[in-house]
Amino acid sequence: MGCLAGLGWFILLVAVVNIEAQNKPPIKINCKCLGNLLRVDLSRLGGSFFEVSAVINNSSIILTPSLSSQCGFTIKKYHLGNAVIYASVQNCFAQNVDDKAFTTKLGLRLQSDNVVEDEFYLVEETCYYSSWASREIICKPNYMEVSVKKAAPNDYNLPAYHYSDPRKAAEQPMDAGFRITTVVFFTPEERVMQVDEVQRNGYGISSTPTRLVLRSPNPSHETYTEDVAGVPMTVLNTSIIFEKTKLTTQLYAGAACPQAQGGVFFTETSIRWFLPRHIDPLIYSKHFRLLEVNMGVDGRKLEATELSARNYSLTLDDLYVIVEIPIGAAGCQIKSHAQDGQYFTSYMNELMLELLWTEDDTNEDTRYKVFLPVETPLQLQPPQVIDATVPKEMMFKALIGPVGFDVMLKNISSPSEVLSLADCIARGFTVFDQMSPNGCSKVYTVEVPFTDRVVGQRKEMGVTIYNLHLTFGFLVLPKHAPFTATAYLRAKLEDIAPPSISGSCDDKNFYVLVKYGTKGFNFQTIMGKRMLTGSLAQQYGLMDNDTHFSLIVPFSAADSTVEAVELSSIKIRLDVTLRYPKTNTTIQDFSLACNFVTKLIECFPNGTITAIAITLESVPSLNPRRLTLRDPACGPTYSNDQYAYFVFTANSCGTTRKFLPNMMLYENEISITDELELRKLSQSKEPEFELKVFCYYDINTNQAIGFNTRPRRSEPYAGDARGEMQVEMRVALDNSYSVFQRVEDNPITKYLQQPLYFEVELMGSYNPKVSLELAHCWATLEEEKMSLPQWDLIVNGCANSRDPHPVIFHSVLPKGRVHYPSNFKRFEVPMFAFAEDKDNLNRQVFVHCEVVICDVRNPVDAACNVQCSDQDNTMKGQKRAISDDPGFKRVTSGPIIIMSS
Repeated sequence: MGCLAGLGWFILLVAVVNIEAQNKPPIKINCKCLGNLLRVDLSRLGGSFFEVSAVINNSSIILTPSLSSQCGFTIKKYHLGNAVIYASVQNCFAQNVDDKAFTTKLGLRLQSDNVVEDEFYLVEETCYYSSWASREIICKPNYMEVSVKKAAPNDYNLPAYHYSDPRKAAEQPMDAGFRITTVVFFTPEERVMQVDEVQRNGYGISSTPTRLVLRSPNPSHETYTEDVAGVPMTVLNTSIIFEKTKLTTQLYAGAACPQAQGGVFFTETSIRWFLPRHIDPLIYSKHFRLLEVNMGVDGRKLEATELSARNYSLTLDDLYVIVEIPIGAAGCQIKSHAQDGQYFTSYMNELMLELLWTEDDTNEDTRYKVFLPVETPLQLQPPQVIDATVPKEMMFKALIGPVGFDVMLKNISSPSEVLSLADCIARGFTVFDQMSPNGCSKVYTVEVPFTDRVVGQRKEMGVTIYNLHLTFGFLVLPKHAPFTATAYLRAKLEDIAPPSISGSCDDKNFYVLVKYGTKGFNFQTIMGKRMLTGSLAQQYGLMDNDTHFSLIVPFSAADSTVEAVELSSIKIRLDVTLRYPKTNTTIQDFSLACNFVTKLIECFPNGTITAIAITLESVPSLNPRRLTLRDPACGPTYSNDQYAYFVFTANSCGTTRKFLPNMMLYENEISITDELELRKLSQSKEPEFELKVFCYYDINTNQAIGFNTRPRRSEPYAGDARGEMQVEMRVALDNSYSVFQRVEDNPITKYLQQPLYFEVELMGSYNPKVSLELAHCWATLEEEKMSLPQWDLIVNGCANSRDPHPVIFHSVLPKGRVHYPSNFKRFEVPMFAFAEDKDNLNRQVFVHCEVVICDVRNPVDAACNVQCSDQDNTMKGQKRAISDDPGFKRVTSGPIIIMSS
């Protein structure tokens, strides 16, 4: 059954408190039923004071050492922050159900200097055990327990007291009503005590429905020592007297347990334990048969396969059961000791033997379970230092150990200084420990770069010799006893020249030169925060040869960092790092910072103002796309992750005007006005970003201008030329053309009953004499413009006359964001235009248009001079196929999903 453990309210005899641990992980609790014993393992206790209580009837009784012995508990805390609790299932506080189910509740209190108030945990576990032997004996270091089966529940009858074979006393049952009155101890002389005196002397005695339980502290005055086959054993020999009216009955209860280290022998490599096969004080019959022998560790039986895997040995001869285990084998514990600065160890293990025997004369069986904590004598074990240095890695590597888990590395010393572990880490040392293969100890690994100042070096015949002398200072916990280990490390390395970086600037670029150094030296180059890949190197104009490579990095590159902005220049830094990939160590850090002359603010005579806001290193989370002028509606004309570019006039976007002597000052600011963005920036504790924009214009100034005139021969017009047009087509939600579908909303879903409203705009145009014309528009099922099938929507600037649901053109008026209507075209497509093709319903379509830019004063191109015969349309002309003329610009919108219902 699983262990029930919780942190919560818990009633004590002295105080009632409910506490939560502060800044400390909860302890780990694991319960396991081991036959007639319960084992509770606790870990993560740290250095806390640890107290165990038995919980019964909502009360808590602290288990002192004497009460633990009397009631069947063994509690041990280890210096590593772990503890183990053993409890007999028949302990004084267990809830017993028919001698088959036993529930134990324990309260754990932890008190630590780092926690204001104590922590309390409640542990509850039920163990099911019904395979009782006639007699069961448990030998623990602090108590002996014997549990004897009664002949009938609750009572025994004996006409008179007589001592021969004591177990004969339980052969004649009577009716209920007997109670325990007297206990006779044989030491071997008789000593009689009343029950209350027995309990005052630290013994535990109880009667259950089917059994009698007697528990003796170890040691006690009423036990005696007997040599059994050369092994000293502590013997408890009693007779329990029951009385009812004028009747008396008795029951024998006795135990014999090997004394500490009794029968234990040590060699340099192993531990041997001899337990007598025939334990004379417990056996009265000549017909003795040993039925089972089991070996275990920490209360758990080990199967034959596990015994073999651990190299444990279990054998029997005529006199003994013999256990042999190698020193340092899996399952052991190392206990550390420091004496006179030297390191000693002893190996500890809690061995268990469980025997089951029967005596044919009585047909009674005995289960005998003995726990024997074993600790070897101290052995001098100086930690070994293994030099695992690989010179090519430019790093000394030393393995120090093995040492016990109760050892901590305190500091590392060189002849010139003493470094704490924190100092070592800050200096670039690597220090860590890992478990040894046997699980009983650990080994420390220390790595020191060749470049550290504690490493000595000298050159001989083209070879550099590196030397390292370190002393490792250890402490044995919990007493903090010190000892040391010394390492002398040496490494040879052919002289190598590491790669190096240099650089310079001009008015537009960074120039970076990386020398390879010694041939074959493998390294990585990091530009800013990005690895220099082949494609990135090509972007930066890579040029290389056998000795070096060079890069040309524009000051506006994404890998550069803006440090400061001044009135007429920007201070920009480029960081380049060379790194050794195998150890991820840095070979060289290189930074180049230069001032680049640039105009962040320009003031034009016509009142136009331009400004550039650049992301600064001090405000890394700033999103330039979110910057605006004083009027939040005035965002950047262009922006990316590095900067935002603004174009506005002196009488717009919240620009203020101030009259000064002989000049006029126009002012604005670029900043974050979005509340959500402001909240993010405030939470990041970054400085507030604000760029002041100001322009001075002279007033009351006379300028002399000279010019000549001549009659104009013709009206001016735009000449034919080739150029790049930026045209955008988008879908409006309705015919007001005020709200449009966003790109992130794609794909757009429409039903056949809903028309589509398209708008095509010539972007970045501020010329009313330039017009945007739709030459041809069509729809396809694929994004590819030339894919089939196709639906013609607009042909030569006119609605397709063969379409039963033709396109409807909408006029454009100067309103809101529309300053020049000639730069826009709007049209409506009824979705019924796609209804005739029944096979393509519930499909997605893409709408494409060819557009041409015209001079409204000189529409010489046919595409610019269109008239349509349809009365409902304002444009008309001849039909023609899709043009391959590069003067036409193609735009696409989609996908649009058409739903039939």
